[in-house]
Amino acid sequence: MNYRIAIPVFNQLQYTAGCLDSLRDSGVPDEAIVVVNNGSTDGTRELLGQRPGITVIHNSENRGCGFAWNQGVKAAGAVWTVLLNNDVLVPRGFMDGLVGFAEVADVDIASPAMCEGELDYDFHAYAQVFTRRMAVVCRRGAANGVCFMVHRRVFDTIGLFDEDPKLGGYEDDEFFRRARHARRRLAISGRAFLHHYGSITQKSMKACLREPPMSLGHRAYYRRKYRLTWLKRRQEQIREKILTTFWRQKELWRYGLTLYEKRIGGGWVFL
Repeated sequence: MNYRIAIPVFNQLQYTAGCLDSLRDSGVPDEAIVVVNNGSTDGTRELLGQRPGITVIHNSENRGCGFAWNQGVKAAGAVWTVLLNNDVLVPRGFMDGLVGFAEVADVDIASPAMCEGELDYDFHAYAQVFTRRMAVVCRRGAANGVCFMVHRRVFDTIGLFDEDPKLGGYEDDEFFRRARHARRRLAISGRAFLHHYGSITQKSMKACLREPPMSLGHRAYYRRKYRLTWLKRRQEQIREKILTTFWRQKELWRYGLTLYEKRIGGGWVFL
């Protein structure tokens, strides 16, 4: 096995239980999972104690996502490390699809396609149809902080995640920025698919760590720290909008689906 999955958690017991069960049902052994418990007080410790095969790191307090990710990467010690939110579900064969894509496409950071929002559809049946239809589709140059798999050569080149607590919520964006600068290859693939309920864990971590006057995930702070001027941000926004529109229209025209979807009010929104 050339991968391990690192999952930071802070309370939200029911989502953690659902995520771990879906990983097991998808064919991922407990021995491939590292859970970083960021000071949960809701029974998470007891839940994790029932799965002795999982590597568990218990922190006495919530140190934020970047710190937890770094703990997970160090504990994983794998060729591929998957950084995964706990508010997700994955279908059978998920990791085979993600690793298979990354190795064939020769990318350094890979994310799966996903549907975000209400779980009001037959997830497993839809995932099977989706991955069969979208297996050849990818969005190069992009990744998603909900789930991204990183080859060890990326960490060797650019280092680990920024642990600055005031950066909370932007750790993934900052990491992807450094990876692109180092000419590492990113891509989102249709060979793997997951359901994301919607930033449950990150919102919980932010609420816990929020301290006035500088709140966690402060955009102005992030922009100052990484010298993201108005002009640079505007150029990036325009480029991202053009690319996203191109990807969405091309995917819909050829396949009738897109690599990023949402369920809102019982209907599909393609993004």
